[in-house]
Amino acid sequence: MTRIVTPVTELLGIDLPIVQAGMSWASSCSALPLAVSNAGGLGVVAAGPMRLPDLARTLDEVAAGTDRPWAVNLPLYRPDADAVIDLLLARRPPVLIASQGGPRRYLEAFHAVGTRCLHVVAGTAHARKAADAGVDALVVVGAEAGGHPPPAMVATQVLVRAVVRAVPEVPVIASGGVADGAGLAAMLALGAGAAQFGTRFLASSEASVHDSYKAAVVGAGVDGTRTVGHGLGVIRAVANEFTARMLDLEASGAEEALRRKVFQASSLKDAALHGDVAEGKVEAGQSAGLIDTVLPAADIVAHIVREYRSARSSLPPAVESN
Repeated sequence: MTRIVTPVTELLGIDLPIVQAGMSWASSCSALPLAVSNAGGLGVVAAGPMRLPDLARTLDEVAAGTDRPWAVNLPLYRPDADAVIDLLLARRPPVLIASQGGPRRYLEAFHAVGTRCLHVVAGTAHARKAADAGVDALVVVGAEAGGHPPPAMVATQVLVRAVVRAVPEVPVIASGGVADGAGLAAMLALGAGAAQFGTRFLASSEASVHDSYKAAVVGAGVDGTRTVGHGLGVIRAVANEFTARMLDLEASGAEEALRRKVFQASSLKDAALHGDVAEGKVEAGQSAGLIDTVLPAADIVAHIVREYRSARSSLPPAVESN
């Protein structure tokens, strides 16, 4: 097994600095997280949309299917987040990745059962607060990311470097716009200890989304996503009839009530599970433009490693001149 040793891989006990993003519906299953963890990265179960019995069953499947570290992503805004936390504490996942809330809510309890706690941040101020609270590592999400990019829309390259400089004592996982080994090399060069891959694993055999969703991701160019829902909880999604309608409403200054009605009438579930890629929210990042095929997750990991090696070897040396 190839190993790339970084502060993140040492912290989490994984072989490769490759983290599969927790993506609602796409990794709300056992198959994708298992494939990534067994390939040497960190597979992540997306707990966000899952009912408690389904989540419990999935956690048991992952625990039984690998002896490698794995993680659960929990958005803390879930109305029943406390019940989910209780379930997770009983299952003791090796790693928790939490978002959309403060880390003090869960840190002490999960550290007590031996779970490493990572927190998703989108700026230096939140990174500093999370570090002071005692998180084990930070997931730093830049503007290129699919789903919910940071409100300030700062690019990943700038934001990761800023957080690494502001909070040097805490390992960082970079997320947003990374789809291959060259992107991984770039994030490690910025000071991150790993990269999180979301859109790349959307286009995997094991991702539990509709084939039409995967085809929409593969078919999108680098300019094929849009950010919509400003003031309502902005998302980045593949351009379609829904995003065009939202952009028209935003450009015309439509009242918030109308924008909210249209925004809420479309859903990620419709696209991910039912294949409605015209009217649904086909959430994906700008890195969709770097993806041209659906592959098994283990092959994706292997490709990233080969591309990383190639990227490193192709860098020109620094030559001293007299």
